[in-house]
Amino acid sequence: MSNVSVSPERPLEPHNSAIIIGSSSGIGATLARALVKSGYNVAMVARREVLLTEVCDDINQSVNNGSRALAYVHNVADFDETTALYQRITADLGGLDLIVYAAGVQPPMSADEYNFEKDFLMINVNLLGAMAWLDLAASRFERAGAGQIVGISSIAADRGRRQNPGYNTSKAGLSTYLEALRNRLTRYGVSVTTIKPGFVETRLLENAVKTMWVISPEEAAEQILGAIKQKKQVAYVPKRWRFVMLAIQHTPSIIFRRLNI
Repeated sequence: MSNVSVSPERPLEPHNSAIIIGSSSGIGATLARALVKSGYNVAMVARREVLLTEVCDDINQSVNNGSRALAYVHNVADFDETTALYQRITADLGGLDLIVYAAGVQPPMSADEYNFEKDFLMINVNLLGAMAWLDLAASRFERAGAGQIVGISSIAADRGRRQNPGYNTSKAGLSTYLEALRNRLTRYGVSVTTIKPGFVETRLLENAVKTMWVISPEEAAEQILGAIKQKKQVAYVPKRWRFVMLAIQHTPSIIFRRLNI
């Protein structure tokens, strides 16, 4: 439930409106703070009510530019609730300019584990949840001839790795879905950005087998905000991952399957 109403202190100043799904911690929470600072009213959607409320309240207490954050508790796997909540949020915001899907899960997976329950969870949260929310925004933006859609995918989307097939699949599916939206919506003036972070200091990092070039959520949010402002199609975070993944993408399968990555 929303804990703040949108009533800017300086109502004559325009404020863009954004929804961030998956914003109680990590990249989503940090990006919400950055967007409010830059003049957006932001609807923060997440499952963990206490943490979400704390983050939202802290943003509103620390940012004094007339923009506000609003909290909405929602589990993205509850697909039947998505449409009604989306309509309520857009009504509360008085419109919508930007939607960011940042929700994601990556349960621990051992090298010899095949666990459909975990795979099902990752597909539901990382992919189907995104489709449920972003389909609604895509339809609205197409009619309006404007708007921005951003999805937080992963460098794991770029190749099927041995460690966690379900996670790789969920992020690859998300990247393909975002590309398809971009190809459909560009002609209507709608931008779609795929963000592919490397290793970021979030809860997901706890289950990573190997890490390198780890950055903070603040660094990630700063680069993502830059990609949003530039309306990039695909942005690796940090940028140097683009060159690494280019090499990985072009590694022959007979060699790639022997690599311990």
